[in-house]
Amino acid sequence: MSIIVINPNSNEAVTQGLRDALAPFPKTECITLTSGPFGIENQADSDSVILPMLEVIKSRQDASAFVIACYSDPGLEAAREASPVPVFGIQETGVTTAMCRADMFGVISIGEASIPRHRRYMRRMGVLHRLSGDCALNMSVDEIARGADTFARLITVGNTLIADGAESLILGCAGMAKHRAPLEAELGIPVIDPTQAAVAMALGTVFASHF
Repeated sequence: MSIIVINPNSNEAVTQGLRDALAPFPKTECITLTSGPFGIENQADSDSVILPMLEVIKSRQDASAFVIACYSDPGLEAAREASPVPVFGIQETGVTTAMCRADMFGVISIGEASIPRHRRYMRRMGVLHRLSGDCALNMSVDEIARGADTFARLITVGNTLIADGAESLILGCAGMAKHRAPLEAELGIPVIDPTQAAVAMALGTVFASHF
């Protein structure tokens, strides 16, 4: 069994953060889409990775499942058409996991430009009535992955979302993965790393298919 986690941006620091966050999960391999942009921060960035990502998916015939580790879920439907094995997007899985933990959830986004894209996706999912708020860190993907001030900013934005009614929080970028556990301890409510949630679902799906 092999769960292939694809970081669609070319920032290896983000991929290494995913490896660290997923270290407890068995049979998981994190790879970087080296042809992708350094950070996926707008719709054009998201759209640009779809075709090269599909080529990676087609080339990994050893995979039992794929996880697209970008909160925009770029190319999710196309990947499901192209792949003979299950494909999970971290936004879709993160949202469903957050709703299993609480009635109302909030999203911590990287920037203001991400919020309309997230809301469009959740409108298609039919879950906007469960969203208490979506607030931005206003940092780049690279700053989030490497920055010394990221955690302090996460606390500030997390408390804002809690004040707006959030009972669980989703980290709206794969680069935030390493902050999940300490942020949950600090804020006192469930904090969902969507890549961990997607890998957990992928593992469960693959295990179940063998019985």
